[in-house]
Amino acid sequence: MQTPKEHLLNWQEFMHVEMRVGTVLHAEPFKEARIPALKLKIDFGEFGVKKTSAQITELYTPENIIGKQVVAVINFPPKQIANFMSECLVLGAVNNKTVTLLQPDGKVENGTRIG
Repeated sequence: MQTPKEHLLNWQEFMHVEMRVGTVLHAEPFKEARIPALKLKIDFGEFGVKKTSAQITELYTPENIIGKQVVAVINFPPKQIANFMSECLVLGAVNNKTVTLLQPDGKVENGTRIG
C-alpha cells in the first residue's frame, strides 16, 4: 500500500513529533471507558510523569505492565477521555484490534528521544 502524497511528512515536521521512552509507574483498569483500557502513569524523566489511557487489555494487565518501558508521543495536547485527561499517546502495533506496545530492546534512560 502506497502512502498518499498528502500524508507525506517532511523532515522538519517529523522532528516536531516528540516520541520518548518512559517507564510505566502505575496501571489500573479504566472502568469508565467504552472500550476496555488501562489508565497508565508513565515516567518520562526530565519531561515528567504523564497520564494516558491505553486500549491494551488483550495483552497487558496492570500487574504485567508496571515497570515496562514504552514509547509514547508526549507533545499532543491533553485529551479528555470519559472522566480522565490523557496527556500522551502510547505507541503500539495494531493487529486485528490487538495492540502490541513498542518498547526498547534494552533498558534506556527515561525521556530518551525516538528518531
